[in-house]
Amino acid sequence: MNKASCEIFCYDEDKVEHVQEALEEAKIGSVSQWLKAVSDENRAKIAYALCLEDELCVCDIANILDVTVANASHHLRTLYKQGIVTYRKEGKLSFYSLDSDPVKQIMMIALMHKKEVNLNV
Repeated sequence: MNKASCEIFCYDEDKVEHVQEALEEAKIGSVSQWLKAVSDENRAKIAYALCLEDELCVCDIANILDVTVANASHHLRTLYKQGIVTYRKEGKLSFYSLDSDPVKQIMMIALMHKKEVNLNV
């Protein structure tokens, strides 16, 4: 038998109800959509690049990822719809940045956690 699972079925009704209510209030579905947006490797690279530089042009991002401008724009649009990045226009150029400091913190914490996990393996 799997040592990581219970050998009998029972649960704490109060804890289960408390967590179920908290999940409803927290709107976890929208959080999972947000995380899904950065789960794509190219979008994660964009988010990390914007952690390193306050602002990047679409052309900069396309070159960083070694993709077309159209492909970079597609990824940026997805990140924008999820509130991860924001942009400003300057003439014919579009410059993107992270929408908020917590977005940067989440990316940096995720990277730090991954490094710690790799050290402990």
